[in-house]
Amino acid sequence: MAKQFPIYKGLQKPLIYRGFQGKFIGWGVASLVIAVVSGGLIGSLTSMVLGGVITLTAMTTGLFITSQQQKKGLHSKTRYKGVFQIATSLKSK
Repeated sequence: MAKQFPIYKGLQKPLIYRGFQGKFIGWGVASLVIAVVSGGLIGSLTSMVLGGVITLTAMTTGLFITSQQQKKGLHSKTRYKGVFQIATSLKSK
């Protein structure tokens, strides 16, 4: 009788964290990190209020753009809008 070994088949479910799926989790984390770093840098160079405003603005903008990209799908696709008419030729050669 042949030996049987358990085979790991992956997660079996899509990876989802707080509404973001797959690669968009990384996009969301990256936008948060960039917002905190840029806001902290601006806050240390100018004023804390301006740094806080920039941090909050960059966070909301980054997460909004990430959620909009997620709605389009995981892979970049060309989406054509409009009505297309395909000409058919029924003539025999």
